[in-house]
Amino acid sequence: MRIVRFTPPAGSALGTDPHFGVLEDETTIRAIASDPLYAGVHKLETTVLLKDVRLLAPVIPRSKVVCIGKNYADHAAEMGSDLPEEPIIFLKPNTSVIGPNDLIQWPSSSERVDHEAELAIVISKICKEVPKERVKDVIFGYTIANDVTARDLQKKDGQWTRGKGFDSFCPLGPWIDTDFQPGDQAITATVDGELKQSAKLSEMIFKIPEIIQFVTNVMTLLPGDVILTGTPAGIGPLNQNGEVAISIAGLGTLTNRVSLRG
Repeated sequence: MRIVRFTPPAGSALGTDPHFGVLEDETTIRAIASDPLYAGVHKLETTVLLKDVRLLAPVIPRSKVVCIGKNYADHAAEMGSDLPEEPIIFLKPNTSVIGPNDLIQWPSSSERVDHEAELAIVISKICKEVPKERVKDVIFGYTIANDVTARDLQKKDGQWTRGKGFDSFCPLGPWIDTDFQPGDQAITATVDGELKQSAKLSEMIFKIPEIIQFVTNVMTLLPGDVILTGTPAGIGPLNQNGEVAISIAGLGTLTNRVSLRG
């Protein structure tokens, strides 16, 4: 099942407020009553065409976005780092989240803004100290993420909060897939049509069970929290007024434009 969040078309019986729905096929969305993370999936009679709506970020992280750093060996190498002995975690604010086709805002304080293609986990329930054998119980589904980073500011600060925390620096979408099972799927990033990142999800150093166990031993996760699982090698600069697309086989493609420097 693919869960979307969208702005209804003009004149729709759904009104004008953002709505959740289920993508029934490649063209049709069936509206659901409310946020499925809190109220379940209760389908309504109303349907809309995918081409007639604006897709939004499919999840509203009310609490936090947790990120895993250096989780691909080739990316650790390109950053000049040793392989981590345990997951490296950091946070992005929930205000950094935008949806598919939204504009990544280039901050005036940065000269270099990078793409980072990532698989994202959406958490389904309040959870703490989840053992590896129970992680499926707390996963609502998966979506695609771009861990946008002001690389020069990250280097200048010596830590990652500012460089990764700007508004619009966490595109998510285009939907949450509740049936997706991470395995050997390809993950890619293209910048203005040129392939920049290409790897397999199976190349992650720490797999999904290890990540969730580690994170929940540090902090309580809440429904709608999102975990970004790390990026492979090939990170690099975006182009002002350009376009970036992150794809995961079987999951979809997340595309965003980039603004001019503010």
